[in-house]
This record gives sequence, structure tokens and C-alpha cells, in this order.
Amino acid sequence: MASGLSRLCEEDPSLHFGVNNETHQQILSGLGEQHLDVAMARLKSKFGVEATLVQPRVAYRETITMKVSAQGRHKKQSGGHGQFGDVFIEFEPYDTEELVFAERVVGGAVPKNFFPAVEKGLRESMQKGVLAGYPMVGVKATLFDGSYHPVDSSEMSFKTAASLAYKEGIPKAMPVLLEPILTVTATVNDEAMGDVIGDINKRRGRVLGMTPSGDGSQEIMAEVPESEMSTFSTAMRQMTQGRGSFTTAFARYDRCPEHIAQKIKAEASQL
Repeated sequence: MASGLSRLCEEDPSLHFGVNNETHQQILSGLGEQHLDVAMARLKSKFGVEATLVQPRVAYRETITMKVSAQGRHKKQSGGHGQFGDVFIEFEPYDTEELVFAERVVGGAVPKNFFPAVEKGLRESMQKGVLAGYPMVGVKATLFDGSYHPVDSSEMSFKTAASLAYKEGIPKAMPVLLEPILTVTATVNDEAMGDVIGDINKRRGRVLGMTPSGDGSQEIMAEVPESEMSTFSTAMRQMTQGRGSFTTAFARYDRCPEHIAQKIKAEASQL
């Protein structure tokens, strides 16, 4: 299938095919739904490959909204050397995407040589959130206490203890889902402007402003959740009789409305 799609893209430069590194989906993009349907028909007739199109998964994120403290204690005895790591970590919201790791351990409760293992355990854990499995962002984690065993403690033990603290603390920190918001710049003919603005509003969008283009058209600036944009190109073509165009760019992540978050969590539980 991949070779067939690559051939189609060579023949039609307006088609693009690739793999989304985060969702691991194979993504085919074109000028609209009808364009993609034609490409699928050509793929079947020319290469004998039948493919099913589904909407691309949206790259959601998760974060926390309150400060909590949690313990992660890993202890295992299996004859000979055991495994022991014990950490107390404070999790709090922070205005960065990457994890911010800090420590304020006193008295050598956790030896400094185990700090990197604790941080690594947290970073790996944050790749999967507790609500729907999306990456966790906007968190500061501070190691403030713990204990160790002079023989049984190891980097792996403290890495495991950190992941246990994450699993214990994050669900209590009022986690929420975040959705990507796109900036949409649409150029539309004057007579279609009301319909386009109404369509944007139905997609949970927000119109930021309008600028006359001087040729009987208007440029509309808006922000729309990415999850609502999958059918926008077809709608634009219909509303403007093919005379409209638009571009999108990532703006930021915003908190999902609760009814949307519930739907996302339900879908994630079925994957």
C-alpha cells in the first residue's frame, strides 16, 4: 500500500503521504474529502490495493491542575541482593511542556547519585497520561524525601519508585485533557462570509477578526480546535462555490470542555 500511495503522490503533487510519529497513523492529505476518495479509487484500480480512510487521531495532551505529594516505594526480596527505592515527590502545575525536575532532599535521605534515575523514571512515566494515555505536560516534580538501603538500592529501584509515585500522585492532582487549537486564516467571498463565520462557530471556533481584501473578499482570522477541522475544506468549498481558501497553523493547547473530554476518554479505553 505504501508504495502505491507514494506513486500516487509522485503523479499528483497535491497529495501528501507520511506517518505521524506520535499517533503512528499513516496520513494521506489532499485538497479535500472528494480528492482523497478519488485517490483511493485510483489506488484500487491501478495497484489492486483497497484501503479504508478514517479521520486522523488528534494529538491531545494531559496536565494537572493542583499540587499534590505522593510516595513511591519499591521493595523486592528474591534471595541475595534485593531491590529497594523509596521517594516522596511533590507534583505541581508548571508553565512548560517538558517536565521540570527539582530536588530539596536534606540529610542524604536519597543519595545524589540516584537523582537522575528518579528523573528518568518520571520522564518515562509522563509519556503516558492517566486519563486517556496521552503525553503529560506542564508538570514540575520535586523530590523532597525518601529512603534507601546501602546494599539493595540501585538506579533501577529508584526509577521504579519514581514511576510508582507518578501513578499514585497524578490521579489525585486533578488531571485534565488538553486539545490542540489551530489558527485558521480563511479568504472568502463577501456573500459567503456569514455562512463561513456560522460554520466556524459550530465547530467551537472563535473569530478573532476580519480584514477586507479589496477584491470582493474578506480574510477571516479564527481559532478552532483541531478535532473540529477534518471536514472544513469540504464545507468551505460548498459555502464559497470553490472560491474560498484557508490555511492553518498550530496555536496552542487549551483545556478540553468536559463533554469532549469524556468522549476522548471513552474512545481511548476502546483502543
